[in-house]
Amino acid sequence: MSTHAPRVTLTLRNEPLPLAAPFRISGYVFEAMPATVVVLDDGRFEGRGEAAGVYYLDDTPATMLPTLEALRDTIEAGLSRDELRSLLPPGGARNALDCALWELEARRAGVPAWQLAGLPEPRPLLTTFTLGADDPAVMATGARGYAQAKALKLKLTGDALLDGERVRAVREARPDVWIGVDANQGYVADTLETLLPALHAARVSLLEQPCRRGHEHELDGVDRRIPIAADESVQGLDEVDALVGRFDVVNIKLDKCGGLTEGLMIAARARELGLKVMVGNMAGSSWAAAPGFILGQHCDVVDLDGPVFLKEDRAPAVVYRDGMIECPDAVWGGPVPAR
Repeated sequence: MSTHAPRVTLTLRNEPLPLAAPFRISGYVFEAMPATVVVLDDGRFEGRGEAAGVYYLDDTPATMLPTLEALRDTIEAGLSRDELRSLLPPGGARNALDCALWELEARRAGVPAWQLAGLPEPRPLLTTFTLGADDPAVMATGARGYAQAKALKLKLTGDALLDGERVRAVREARPDVWIGVDANQGYVADTLETLLPALHAARVSLLEQPCRRGHEHELDGVDRRIPIAADESVQGLDEVDALVGRFDVVNIKLDKCGGLTEGLMIAARARELGLKVMVGNMAGSSWAAAPGFILGQHCDVVDLDGPVFLKEDRAPAVVYRDGMIECPDAVWGGPVPAR
């Protein structure tokens, strides 16, 4: 675990990160995914972190930036990742700062961040590619357009009949791929029962967050032949134990839980409880995907396609090839010569 660190200079900024096209999920249409960027500079090395926050909790860059600015003196005095978990609650502000601390610590040690996390050299990961909720024919066209994809994730809206048509259309277009669906809290018990036969018929392999956070009891008695993943229902380490018996998979997003430090702890606890583990993202650039790639080495399902939706990504960037994501050390977290 990390120890107390020397003084640093903190730089903060918000970036708009416009999307290449509008993206629709249950209850929201996104045209951009703004992010807060944190840079920590100790005079020899710097560490960078990026976070979008959690939009459905009103955790956004507009609030994250002043939250971090208010802690400038504490941060610049030198802060460990352990101390950060006590300083800030889970959310985007902690995530951006935690990831910056990871990169800074790795560069000081002269090793890549994955080695600092105790991993062997990372392997490329099969990732899902996401289709926003749209007309079924449009989604089928989008599925064919993801020619390299071996796994697709479909956004649903809570309209059971229309969602069923969406799933059928995509399965017909791509009979070869793994398919998961994400309801983003759009269902209740009765409508979910209506949807499930269509999911079974389309060979859907994962159902993500069908019910609203706080209404997890609606899953009691639901047919779970298709594994159910918790997303909005789990925000941090302290909520993992309550998932047992209602969910089969934990979707860890660094913006929710507050960074790679807690994300790794959640993955370990989920395994202890017999739950499978998934890593997701709140869109974002390669600087956000790279720490998720480290966590993804522990995961059964990987959903790290956020950078593909941006008009412009970072350079260098993560690489998508043959349905896989690869993250060269140069993107984030790799060692660099001291200045």
